[in-house]
Parts: sequence; C-alpha cells; structure tokens
Amino acid sequence: MLEDCKTAQERWGGVHSIIDKWLAERQQVLVLYCALTGVHDGHARALPATINEFVDLLVDYVSAGHFEVYQQLLAEGETFEDDKAVEAGERIIAHIQSSTDLALSFQDRVSTSANVYELCDWLERLGPSLESRFELEDQLIETLHNVHQNAF
Repeated sequence: MLEDCKTAQERWGGVHSIIDKWLAERQQVLVLYCALTGVHDGHARALPATINEFVDLLVDYVSAGHFEVYQQLLAEGETFEDDKAVEAGERIIAHIQSSTDLALSFQDRVSTSANVYELCDWLERLGPSLESRFELEDQLIETLHNVHQNAF
C-alpha cells in the first residue's frame, strides 16, 4: 500500500499544489497506520500520541478530499466541459463515501474508548477501507485531471 502511494505521488506530484499536499498527507496517514498496526516490526505501538496524531491526520485527509480536492477535480472536468468524466467522478466520489463514514466512526469511537482490543479491531477494518479509498481516489485523479493535463 505504501509503495502504491509513492507511485501515485510520483505520477501526479507537482501538477497542482493542492494535490501534492493531499498526496503527502496520504503518505503520512499510511506511515502512521503502519506504525499503529506494527507492520514494520511486528509489534503494535499504539501509543496515545500516535493514535491521536493518526486520527487527526486521517480526518484532515478525508476532509481535504471531500471539501477541496474532489471539488477541484470536478471543477476541472466542468471547465473542460467533460460531462462524461464529471459523471464518472461523481460515481467514484459516491463509492468513497463509505470509507469516509468508517473513518469518521473510527474517530468517534477511538476518542471515546481506550480499549486496545477495540482499537485493533477498528484498525483491521480501516486498513482495507483505506486501500480501496486510495485506489478510487487515484481513479478520480486519472478521470478528471490526467485526461486534461496536456491542456495546461
């Protein structure tokens, strides 16, 4: 998953500062997720500071997607009068919504619970959701931005 994130950043980095910042946040979300799940060394390091940092960054990332990046990408499609891409983008965003709902539920639950077992359960559910989300977001960028890249 982390390697896919780097590939996306290499493909679209430098195109628009908002996408660059957002993709950098995505990479930070993955790094913290890996730290919490112990992917790097086989040991969970669920420190409260790391959990709080992860939750804050996750919510910032999800919010930036919905309120900045997706809107900018849709606007780009509209600017180029690419109705087919805009419709596809809206469908992709609708599919991303379940991941957003899960991330916000994770935030609500983690902020009210200190149970490490519950945290681990939530992280197990969140991982595949994030992976799917990142793939859909990459499709969104491809559909609404890359097709117009030569016009800039």
